[in-house]
Amino acid sequence: MATIEACDFFPYTVLSRSQWKSLRKASSLPINEQELEQLVGLNEPITLNEVADIYVPLAELLHVHATAYQRLQQQKRGFFHHGKNRSPFIIGLAGSVAVGKSTTARLLQKLLKAWPEHHHVDLVTTDGFLYPNETLEARGLMDKKGFPESYDLPALIRFLSDVKAGEPYVKAPVYSHLTYNIVEGDYQVVHEPDIVIVEGINVLQVNKRNHHIPNVFVSDFFDFSIYVDAKEEQILQWYIERFKLLQNTAFQDPNSYFHRFRHLSEVEAEQFATSIWKNINGVNLHENILPTKHRADLVLQKGLHHFVDEVKLRNI
Repeated sequence: MATIEACDFFPYTVLSRSQWKSLRKASSLPINEQELEQLVGLNEPITLNEVADIYVPLAELLHVHATAYQRLQQQKRGFFHHGKNRSPFIIGLAGSVAVGKSTTARLLQKLLKAWPEHHHVDLVTTDGFLYPNETLEARGLMDKKGFPESYDLPALIRFLSDVKAGEPYVKAPVYSHLTYNIVEGDYQVVHEPDIVIVEGINVLQVNKRNHHIPNVFVSDFFDFSIYVDAKEEQILQWYIERFKLLQNTAFQDPNSYFHRFRHLSEVEAEQFATSIWKNINGVNLHENILPTKHRADLVLQKGLHHFVDEVKLRNI
């Protein structure tokens, strides 16, 4: 039987892995081994069994929410006697650097597309709304990249407002993890989707009030939100392992922002990655990301090897 856990002021139903797995309705998987390999990130050995046990039930729950939302939108259009543009169901996905948010987002996009009611599913990352490196350097924020102040929050809110309003063509800037910067002149176009997944470390944060940012939160546009969680020591280990893997892959490219770190020894690489974590990513986690966890509708609690141990579902 599922247990009830009080997290701040919000009660969560806590389901063990086996309890969550038992909720799955589908008898087959809409994904094969080859497709899974294209979706998982570096150092994330997610198996088809993990997809079946964890991500399929999650996609099924999101399907329930999305179809109910679509039905309500249709009824509202009928009530007001107008053919207003369809408003998509928006899912927010948050969590620490290196916890596996991007893989989770890609898996959910793939799984949600399997339903004909909402086969058009777009995935947008908030990395595209980081200020360009030139702007960050001018403001002395390069060491704060990923912190709330490093994002063009008004632009992100305008983007989400236009998407939620059903605007037919909405553009989002594109970010390159190779050059570690915004790709000038390149955009992702969101065109009348049924569902939009918005993934990023900052999506559940509450902005600080000032004269340049409206008193509107990114999460105001979400219909369902997910937080991917794990113990910090585990996330740090994943971060270090990913850094070492990138040394032998992306960092070898002369165009890589981190090309200069390709020849670090294994010990040096571990020390450097640990330093980045302690001085930047870990600080951001504790100050800005982790405090937002209990604002999420659902928390995926990961253990070893990125396998989910339990799922917490907020009751209200």
